[in-house]
Amino acid sequence: MFSSKTKKPQKNKVMERNVIAKNTTIVGDIKSDGDFRIDGSLEGTLVTNGRVIIGAEGFIKGKVESGNADIEGKFSGQLLVSNILTVKATANISGEVVISKLSVEPGASFNATCTMKGTLKELKASNEQKRLSEKTA
Repeated sequence: MFSSKTKKPQKNKVMERNVIAKNTTIVGDIKSDGDFRIDGSLEGTLVTNGRVIIGAEGFIKGKVESGNADIEGKFSGQLLVSNILTVKATANISGEVVISKLSVEPGASFNATCTMKGTLKELKASNEQKRLSEKTA
């Protein structure tokens, strides 16, 4: 009649969207599971499993690690995207880019070294290897 098993409430994983608004500047490191939209500027590191969207007036200088990324604004630094990077016509990208899949609209400025990795495991292994070599150096 009574069960000894108790049901634990399951957490629904809802991907929240974080927004860095226009005329906002953040200097520092951000880590999250949710999506990010940047319409202001960020100088530092952004790590998320979600999607990073850089709006037309947005700017990131530093390092970004994400699942997906859509860029309309400016990016300078190291960009690591485990799935799809979409570069819009108004985008301006410089630095180092490591991706799985790439979509570039005509008119975009893409002045970066670009490496395409086949799988998420390959990308994570490459990132881990870089971290280890940085720690030993």
